[in-house]
Amino acid sequence: MAGNTFGKAFKISTFGESHGKGLGVIIDGCPAGLPIDEAFIQSELARRRPGQSKIVTQRKEPDKAQILSGIFEGKATGTPIGMIIMNTDQKSKDYSHIADKYRPSHADFTYQEKYGLRDYRGGGRSSARETSARVAAGAVAKLFLQSKGITVHGYVSQVGNIKVTQPYQELDFDNTEKTPVRCPDLEVAEEMIDLIKEVRKAGDTIGGVVTAVVQGSPTGLGEPAFDKLHADLAKAMLSINACKGFEYGSGFDGVAMRGSEHNDRFYNENGVIKTKTNFSGGIQGGISNGMDIYFRVAFKPVATIVESQESVNMAGESAKVVGKGRHDPCVLPRAVPIVEAMAALVMADHLLRQRMVPV
Repeated sequence: MAGNTFGKAFKISTFGESHGKGLGVIIDGCPAGLPIDEAFIQSELARRRPGQSKIVTQRKEPDKAQILSGIFEGKATGTPIGMIIMNTDQKSKDYSHIADKYRPSHADFTYQEKYGLRDYRGGGRSSARETSARVAAGAVAKLFLQSKGITVHGYVSQVGNIKVTQPYQELDFDNTEKTPVRCPDLEVAEEMIDLIKEVRKAGDTIGGVVTAVVQGSPTGLGEPAFDKLHADLAKAMLSINACKGFEYGSGFDGVAMRGSEHNDRFYNENGVIKTKTNFSGGIQGGISNGMDIYFRVAFKPVATIVESQESVNMAGESAKVVGKGRHDPCVLPRAVPIVEAMAALVMADHLLRQRMVPV
C-alpha cells in the first residue's frame, strides 16, 4: 500500500489500523534543538481521542503517545522521531456481522476491489483512528510553528444547517475548548449540541464544517505551480476521513463578486505591505502574502447508522447492513484538532522548504 507518507522537508509516515495493536508515526525533518513538550503532544491527542463527551463515540482510548526515538533531554535531535499509540479498547466482534458485506459509503468495497482483501474490523487502515498519529505529528509541527510566531486555530462553524454567522475576526478562540462541540460562539454551540443529541437519539448522523485560521505566516511560503500552498492545504484536508470539500479565502462565495469588489488592494503600514481586504485568504499565486490564511473544510455525515440499509455481500448477493459498535454521530468536534494538525504539517513543511532555498 502506497500513500502513507506526507510532506517533503517536514515529512511524516503513519502506520497501524483501527483494531490492530496500535498506531504510530515517524517524523523526519524536525529541526534539531526544537524543545519538545510531551505534555502538549498529549493534550492535543486528548482533544481528538474518543469518549471525551456524550456527543462523540464512546470508545474509551487513553491515546497515550509513547516516544520511541528522536528526542533527548527534551529536545529534538534531528533524527527521525518515532511515536506509537497503543489500542486498548477495540471490540472487533462488533464488526463480525459485516465481514462479508459492504457498508454503504464506507471503504469496504473499494478496498476489496483494490487489494483483494480488507480488514473489516472498524475499517482497518481506512478508519479515522489513523488520524491519532497525524495529531501526534501535528503537535510537533505546532511546536515548531509556535517557535516562529505562527499559530493555527480551528473551530466548528457549522453543524447541519446551524451556522456561525460572525466572521472569525469577531470570535474569541479561547472559547473554542469551553464547549464539547468546539464552537467559539457559545450560544450557537448549544444549538449544535442539541442537534447532535437529537440526531444521535434517532440513530442517525450529521455533517458540518470546520473553519481554520493560520496567523503569523510569513510571506513567500508555497511554490507557484504544482506545490501551491493552498493546493497542499487542500490535499491535506481532503486526506482526512469524511472530508468532502475544501475552500479558502472567499471560496465559492467569491464567484458572485466582481473583480472590483474581490481584489485585495495593497497598502503600506509602517513599512509592512498589507492588503485592505483578504478575499485571497492570505495566498496569492500559490504563495503566502503575510495575511491570515483561512479556509473551510466540509465533512459528510458519518456513514455508519443504526438503520438497516440495502447492500450486497462479497458474492454480489443482496444483503442488509445494520450499524453496530461505537461511532460518532458527528465527526466535527473531533475533526477540529485533526484539521489543525494537518494545517500545521503543511505550514511546517513549507516553512522548512523556504529556509532550504539559497539566499
